[in-house]
Amino acid sequence: MPVQVLIPTPLQKFTNDEATVSLEAASVDQLLQGLEELFPGIKARLCDENGKLRRFLNIYVNSEDIRFLDHQSTALADGDEVSIVPAVAGG
Repeated sequence: MPVQVLIPTPLQKFTNDEATVSLEAASVDQLLQGLEELFPGIKARLCDENGKLRRFLNIYVNSEDIRFLDHQSTALADGDEVSIVPAVAGG
């Protein structure tokens, strides 16, 4: 069973308007690479030139923020749900 990735609306133009993507990945880093292989160009929206997640993005694995786990090295297991959530700011 693959990992389920929830794609936010602003990024769905890169995923052929798919809100959920399934793929095999053992870590968040592998997931990012897998997304890039399926949807070329999406990784540039998620990561900076050094491959680190952009500051305005939050990624959750089963509702746990990866900043409190192992960041991009966070391990994934079959059936995990990964949410990509753009940060919201305003006043």
